Amino acid sequence: MASDAPAPGATGRPRLAVYKLASCDGCQLTLLDCEDELLHIADRVHVAHFTEMTSLSDTSEPFDVTLVEGSVTTAEQREHVRHIRASTKLLVTIGACATAGGVQALRNWRDASEMLRVVYARPEYIDALATSTPISDHVKVDFELRGCPIDKRQLLELLTALLTGRKPAIRDESVCMECKRAGNVCVMVARDEPCLGPITHAGCGALCPSYDRGCYGCFGPHEAANARALGTWLREAGAPAAEVKRRLRLFTGWSPAFREESERHDEG
Repeated sequence: MASDAPAPGATGRPRLAVYKLASCDGCQLTLLDCEDELLHIADRVHVAHFTEMTSLSDTSEPFDVTLVEGSVTTAEQREHVRHIRASTKLLVTIGACATAGGVQALRNWRDASEMLRVVYARPEYIDALATSTPISDHVKVDFELRGCPIDKRQLLELLTALLTGRKPAIRDESVCMECKRAGNVCVMVARDEPCLGPITHAGCGALCPSYDRGCYGCFGPHEAANARALGTWLREAGAPAAEVKRRLRLFTGWSPAFREESERHDEG
């Protein structure tokens, strides 16, 4: 990621754009949920395009920073994200859909044309690609912010870092670290609950384990994730292959580490 702060636009402030592809809008809503903090950010940034926030739009290019939520699921979105990349200095993808294909990537293991035939009365009207893929599969991405949805604190840290020209201080550690800091009892040890915490990127605050549920991996794999070792351990501990595969594929299953390990359990 570039180390220099974005140069001021015509307003004297860096220009920010926010776009949506195939997604639920949850990550954009996280930005709006910043509330008081967002007011301070708005003093430093010119929000040029953000339809979730305002109908006013200044699409004159280039943008200094662009946040994109959602996966690429249509040919139109594929061309759109290429245009976005060409029109911005820094491209940041936000959320599980944009960084790993999202829940909708479950279709990547199925026959998409057959699903269209079953679900829609006139499937010929549906214009969709056979796969749901992360934005980085199509264009260069400067930074990825994980989560379903993203974490407010990580988002604010990212925007602050971009404005000041420093590297974001977002630690690459597992959900297990958040569990330890929260004082949680390990659900795998105490409850024999399958959990992806050891291989999942931190950021959620160990939400599911805090309520005695195993982690579902919605922040995707951290850089040093050993998915094969965890998958083997879960199977040896008695988890059915179908359960291991389901957990790995649910939110960020198209990320390489989770995808490879989930496919190892296809045969049960």
